[in-house]
Amino acid sequence: MSVRAGAIPLGFICGALLLAACVEIPTGADDVLSIEFSALPSPSVVVGDTLRDSSGVVSPVKLTAFNYSGDVVAAPTVRYSAIDRGIRVDSLTGIVIGDSVRTAARILARVNGVNGTATLAVTLRPDTVILSNARDSLSYSLTDTASNVSRALGVRLRHGAAAGDTSVASYRVSFRILSPSDAQLARLVDDNGKSSSADTTDAGGIAVRRIKLDVTRLTSVTDSIVVQAIVRYRGVSVRGSPARLVLKVKPR
Repeated sequence: MSVRAGAIPLGFICGALLLAACVEIPTGADDVLSIEFSALPSPSVVVGDTLRDSSGVVSPVKLTAFNYSGDVVAAPTVRYSAIDRGIRVDSLTGIVIGDSVRTAARILARVNGVNGTATLAVTLRPDTVILSNARDSLSYSLTDTASNVSRALGVRLRHGAAAGDTSVASYRVSFRILSPSDAQLARLVDDNGKSSSADTTDAGGIAVRRIKLDVTRLTSVTDSIVVQAIVRYRGVSVRGSPARLVLKVKPR
């Protein structure tokens, strides 16, 4: 049997119709067709503690359920569980507790037969903030303005007070520019040049931001950009926080 180009074989149509007849798609307003985890309150949970937001408040994982029309289903019945070792999850509340250090631990959510997963790290408690390239300089250009971005300035987080103690990975660090007051003169950016005032520590416990300079707003030939790096645990500043980072800017 020949089938002309662009035509759909009869057998394929029959198979598709049979499959559609066998699969019942929920179409009620309260029937859940898909789920989506909300942004996690933190990229990691500390060993021996519960998952918390940036202010130190205990925060469970949450999700949103959608029906066939894409509308939000109010108050769906959700059951949570841990797929991987390193965490425990309360099945009803979604509160997560860290058990052991892991680079990634998955959380499973189930709603009426629909499953979804979220992943977070399990890290050590941050005890000390130390400087990492805290003082640097930028020789700016008046013509090649795209090059007026500093090297990375930042901090390193450690668990323990002594040198050589374990680094704290996957922990959020906030940055803010103290001076100058002109918010358009200097901006905090990530490695890709996008505006960003927070970073998550890498495997070595280091978090950094760069400074992008708008030379048209300079009021003097040389200046200093002062940045604070802020680290809190359970709402309290970690020792060494806020840390002071300074970038001196001067013409080429």
